[in-house]
Amino acid sequence: MNKLSNRINNLSESATIAMAQRSRELKAQGLDVISLSLGEPDFHTPDFIKQAAKEAIDENFTTYTPVPGYLDLREAIVNKFKRDNGLDYNVNQIVVSTGAKQSIANVALCLINPGDEVILPAPYWVSYAEIAKMAEGTVKVIDSTIENDFKITAEQLRNALSDKSRLMVFSSPCNPTGSIYTKEELASLAEVIAEHEDLYVISDEIYEYINFEGNHYSLAQFDQVKDQVITVNGLSKGFAMTGWRLGYIGAPEWIAKACNKMQGQFTSGTCSITQRAAIAALKADPMAATEEMRKAFLGRRDLVVEGLRKIDGVQVNLPPGAFYVFPDISAFFGKSYEGEKINNAHDLSMYLLNEALVATVGGEAFGSPNCLRISYATSEENLNKAIDRITKALSQLS
Repeated sequence: MNKLSNRINNLSESATIAMAQRSRELKAQGLDVISLSLGEPDFHTPDFIKQAAKEAIDENFTTYTPVPGYLDLREAIVNKFKRDNGLDYNVNQIVVSTGAKQSIANVALCLINPGDEVILPAPYWVSYAEIAKMAEGTVKVIDSTIENDFKITAEQLRNALSDKSRLMVFSSPCNPTGSIYTKEELASLAEVIAEHEDLYVISDEIYEYINFEGNHYSLAQFDQVKDQVITVNGLSKGFAMTGWRLGYIGAPEWIAKACNKMQGQFTSGTCSITQRAAIAALKADPMAATEEMRKAFLGRRDLVVEGLRKIDGVQVNLPPGAFYVFPDISAFFGKSYEGEKINNAHDLSMYLLNEALVATVGGEAFGSPNCLRISYATSEENLNKAIDRITKALSQLS
């Protein structure tokens, strides 16, 4: 008999990855599935970044790297933080990892003890809760609403915190909602965070460059909480480098040192070729390729929101960043089609996959069971077809 650990048995499979796998299986059967489930840009990595990787191979960057990353890469990250975010870090406060997901896991495993509370403003990215569970923390969710653009208030945060609260994790721009906290909203949260000196915050800013409304603001810019904030970023979204796997943190030095120690026992340093390519990406100025992607995503957002707003029963706000919409579809709960009853968002997402051949992800995995996450990181042609199919499928429910 195979006996797995409680740790792995208690861990949920990633809902986004599971839906993507199901979509691939249906495609392999010859079905025309449109996948709106994964958060992956449909653009190719810019040529100048690929060229830097080719040169790194020719220059024999093929050996083990320092665990926290090459020194010149960490210097490039320090300069990026200063240039784009007004944040002052030194190279000893930077740790480069195999994707921002590993960056987050490193921090959680270094800070959380069994029973410590991990505060998650909902909706949250699916992996936050599972990483917290893996670190033996207790998840405490703060709910938000579509009427407030899925953002929590300082008062909500203050009411949720306790003596057991150890870590808060949030993203801005947000996955799955595309919401962005303003400077004023972050300042109000910072005031509350500063009242709890044993509370630390992971500020996930991986979608920083996909912002349709103006400047990006980092939580660590506020002096009263800078030593409590771990800023997480990476290359996947802004540079279309999902498969290259590189994330990084800027953190208080003692936390960075701990993450270096943790990573040294798990993976050591991330891919040498990816690191050399990352230097080219981070030094790019102006970022013409990134801006081209941002403009394309803006057009797609407007297309999807306009299409969804024409469907009776779908409630959707206008997300100012990332490449997701997160409509409330609870009006369809309790409806049926040909004997198939829709009880929740998961049922609706499976109905859309099987009936409309459109892959989405139910909001339960993001802590918001009344919603669906729809990624618009695909072509306008696919998005138009997907909206038509969704509209038809939902009209059949009664």
